[in-house]
Parts: sequence; structure tokens; C-alpha cells
Amino acid sequence: MISSNHKLAIVIGLWLICLNVGFAKIFYSKHEAMVLAFGEGAQVETLSLFPDDQQKAAIEKDAKVKLDSGMFTFYVGKQAGKVLGYAAIETITVRTKPETLMIVLTPEGEVRNIYTLAFHEPPEYQPPENWFNQLTGKPLEEMDFNKGIQGVSGATLSTRAAVSSTRKVLSIYRTMVKK
Repeated sequence: MISSNHKLAIVIGLWLICLNVGFAKIFYSKHEAMVLAFGEGAQVETLSLFPDDQQKAAIEKDAKVKLDSGMFTFYVGKQAGKVLGYAAIETITVRTKPETLMIVLTPEGEVRNIYTLAFHEPPEYQPPENWFNQLTGKPLEEMDFNKGIQGVSGATLSTRAAVSSTRKVLSIYRTMVKK
């Protein structure tokens, strides 16, 4: 026989599981994200990059983040043979759960847009979409909270993760695509 304390613990446990699952929010599928980045009729090619040790060291130094993988993928949007831009999908753990961003660069490698594709932390930890506008067009050297980027109260870890992801994408572009 299950005691009332055990029943209460089971109910609370199930409630916490349901509550935790309720936080997960997926905003765009990969296909929807590519349309968002490049438009409906664009061709999207995959550019897989494998940085060597020297490139990896340069990326980590510029981005001020540690690379967690030896492979990186850019999606290249094209229309009639002309490059429309580059997109990178970055997933990073914020507190204990991931956020997935799509960082879209112009053909020249400047930040054009940043979209939240998925966010699994509680919604109050998510920065508002318009917060990302302050990163648009900002060069890598100025992509820093000490250089004018404003944080969001209650979403400090999320905004720091977003800036780190953006710095990483810009540094990889600069080191491996632009050159």
C-alpha cells in the first residue's frame, strides 16, 4: 500500500515533469528557418567547415568562446547564382536547457538578423526578439556587453549565450569563409 506521503511525492513529481515539458518551445522548423533567412524561392546549400588547429585557435581567440565541435555548418542562400547571405544554427545551453538561434549574415559577413528557433528554458528567461536588433551590423570587436550591448533583466544568461553564439559565428565566417 502506498502511503499518503508517497502519493503526494508522486503527484508533485508528475507535476514538475509536466511543468518542465511545458517550457520547451520550438518556434520554427529548419525549413521555415531557411525561408525566414533567405526567402521562399532561394536555393540553400550546405557549407561544412572543419577548422584545423590553427584556425580553431584563431576562432576561439577572436570569439572568446571555446569551440565544442570540430565541424561547423553554414547554410548559404542563393538566388540566380548570387549569394543572398549565410545562416548558422547554433544551440547552446543557457542555464540547464538549450536555446537554438539562427544567426543570419549578409554576403559581406555582417549580422543581418538573429532568430530564436527553439527555447527550452522558462519563457521569462528568453530575451525579446527586438533585443537581437542591437546586434545587427555590429562588428565582432564591438560584440560585447562592455561595449554598448544592453542586457535584459531576468534573461542575463540567455543574452550572454546569444552574444557568445553570435561572436562564434562571426569569427568562423571571418576565419574560414571570408578568407
